[in-house]
Amino acid sequence: MSYFDNIRTFVRVYELGNMSAAARDQRISAAVASSRISQLEDYLNVRLFQRTTRQLHPTEQGDIFYGGARKILEAIDEAEAAVSSITQNPRGTIFVAAPLGVGRRLIAPHVPEFKKEYPLIDVRLRLSDRKLDLTAEGLDIAFFLGVPQDSNLRIRKIADCPRVLATSKAYLEEYGTPASPDELTGGRHACLNLRYPGAPEFQWPLQVDDGVRRLAVKGPFESDDGDVLTRWALDGHGIVLKPVFDIADHLQSGALLPILTDTPPVPIQMACLYSHRRHQDPKTRLFIDFMAQKISEALVQLNAL
Repeated sequence: MSYFDNIRTFVRVYELGNMSAAARDQRISAAVASSRISQLEDYLNVRLFQRTTRQLHPTEQGDIFYGGARKILEAIDEAEAAVSSITQNPRGTIFVAAPLGVGRRLIAPHVPEFKKEYPLIDVRLRLSDRKLDLTAEGLDIAFFLGVPQDSNLRIRKIADCPRVLATSKAYLEEYGTPASPDELTGGRHACLNLRYPGAPEFQWPLQVDDGVRRLAVKGPFESDDGDVLTRWALDGHGIVLKPVFDIADHLQSGALLPILTDTPPVPIQMACLYSHRRHQDPKTRLFIDFMAQKISEALVQLNAL
């Protein structure tokens, strides 16, 4: 099995371009990852990477070996999935990604229940509000909000999530309550935006009488963490656009107050992405089906608060 471990480590080092990142991904130390690559190079009698103090680049032999190694690992994964399907005893590890709010509120609470029902499947949940690359990150499934740009992956829609513009009572007392969408674009109000490196210019789409109006909003604060934006809004620093489920407790308690309810934000799609190959894996299908049901049930309750 050690040879296949070496191959798996090589593939992750190649895809991530960094020994330490690959080691974290494999849950091993950087020293072990480096040792596995060295063992593989010794066995093949070639140099797979050119190493400097700061950078790691695959050699021509490394590029060639990656193509074949990736196919080998995919064949092994498919064979294991086929056996699991026949035995009706799915096993293995599934890597799942989700935005912070979705993961914390809608997925993480149900992972223990999934594990109890399928004890041979381990779940690795990675939460981030930045855009993730399934292949580069070694993911099986990525839950997301919005419309994905990658058409090479399969998409399963789960639900349309109502959204709301909200802020605190303290903010409204200091800056006034906006009476129309126009007041959000004149610089009078602080709009708190979710933004991460490479993100497109942010617009807030509101439902108006003649369709959808997209507002180019700005504010003094931005973050790549949606929960940080919620905290700022709670502390009276601005207005947030959020899925209702994400701030349902704060809306129910009155800590956050909805505004411009006659022109609410357009609902946002919640779905999950996975590759065509991954869908053949029973544990992937089981996790998607399980979470789709749990998320749909939770959204009904949270949106009603």
